[in-house]
Amino acid sequence: MSIWGHIFAAMYDRMLGKTERAGLGDHRRALLAAANGDVLEIGGGTGANLEYYGGGVRTLTIVEPEKPMLRRLQRHIERSAPQAKALRAPAEDLPFNDASFDVVVSTLVLCTVDDVPRALRELHRVLRPGGKLLFIEHVRSDDPALARTQDRMLPINVRIAHGCHPNRRTLDSIRDAGFEITSLEHDTLKHTPKFIQPLIFGVATRQAETAATGTSETSSERLETPTFS
Repeated sequence: MSIWGHIFAAMYDRMLGKTERAGLGDHRRALLAAANGDVLEIGGGTGANLEYYGGGVRTLTIVEPEKPMLRRLQRHIERSAPQAKALRAPAEDLPFNDASFDVVVSTLVLCTVDDVPRALRELHRVLRPGGKLLFIEHVRSDDPALARTQDRMLPINVRIAHGCHPNRRTLDSIRDAGFEITSLEHDTLKHTPKFIQPLIFGVATRQAETAATGTSETSSERLETPTFS
């Protein structure tokens, strides 16, 4: 882990503070009202979503690949959501059996994963039939001029924002992974540079098995969905 990774984790909540108060927190609240049953959150970061999960959640499992973020997440869980379980794992290699969850949550995560198609195949795999993917992601702009700016700024943003690729066509990737988009809205991330502002949030439903998920198989080493009392 680089020194910048530790600094980024320490600064993350303060960097997004104004953005959360200017609408992102409201989007989290509205989206996560639909979370129920056994829920998996990928890229949990410092735990920004924890306060928005409601009583319909039976179990909450959060994975985070970065050690500095995971430590902060675990402290946040101890303070405000002791029933949740956090573990270190990347979205591209989830340590869970097939069809383990009713809902998967991804908020500002798919811009940073190394392999978007593989990560989405994993989300499809661990969801039960009819399960939901709840997402908030910043994406490539529909404005060609702004999209070109996103491309030009990408090398700088990847370094400063610890791997963030704001120019990805994430909605297309979600569809390509075998999900049906059942709810979709557009907005902007307030108090951020214009080239990372285009935002989508919504719900995608896991469709039947497709070629996109045909290579998945259950491993005996994968974890069962944890149950909390």
